[in-house]
Amino acid sequence: MPYTVKELSRLTGLTPRTLRYYDAIGLLCPVRDRENAYRRYGPAEVDRLQQILLYRELGLTLEEVRRALDDPSYDRAEALRAHLGRLLAQRQRVEELIRTVSRTLETLEGGHEMNDKEKFEALKSRAIAENEAAYGQEAREKYGRETVDETIRLFSGMSEEAWTKMQEEEAGYQEALRRAMAADDPAGTDAREACRLHRAWLLHYWTPEMLTPQSHTDLVDMYGQDERFTAYYEKVAPGCAAFFAKAIRAYYDQN
Repeated sequence: MPYTVKELSRLTGLTPRTLRYYDAIGLLCPVRDRENAYRRYGPAEVDRLQQILLYRELGLTLEEVRRALDDPSYDRAEALRAHLGRLLAQRQRVEELIRTVSRTLETLEGGHEMNDKEKFEALKSRAIAENEAAYGQEAREKYGRETVDETIRLFSGMSEEAWTKMQEEEAGYQEALRRAMAADDPAGTDAREACRLHRAWLLHYWTPEMLTPQSHTDLVDMYGQDERFTAYYEKVAPGCAAFFAKAIRAYYDQN
């Protein structure tokens, strides 16, 4: 008997939304009933889903899974070797975080006094760990592993001076956005300053090659599409995410 979306969801633990997304991107396409267009998953689709889940368990992105299943020229062994390298690098970062947390505990318990450099490294490690937990897998699927790994490398190597400047730029672009919104002018001086400072802030995470006008615009657009980021910008000012999207387009139109 073919499975409906709901039935396959219960069987596998995947959400119906995930199954529909796999269908939308062409990764797992069910057969549709002619009468009512309902999705139905037969034996072939279930077998394919088992392979998808296996490759996902190994850590491959959805695009890598697609190529592994559909591209005869795809080198699965090379893909796994590359993934192993990323896991080893991730393990190194985790081990560094463990050492930092251990030193922090020793400080709290009176056994070790952290110096300023150790405190700063602990701050960076905590920020990386929190971001990885919240967005790591999602970001890799959207932007690619190499891009995300490079942003982590840049952030890990940030100096205290650069950190301070980054905080100033973040506060600066938010304040400029508030002024621009008060003036209701997404193309005005304050809006342009907000976009300039936001770009400077991003360059602490991204390389100049990554931060193109298109990627910058796409990122700001995403602020209004993802409720997590929308909530963040609502704290800057109500309606800020939507206003920011207009401002960033005006900024690049003028430049």
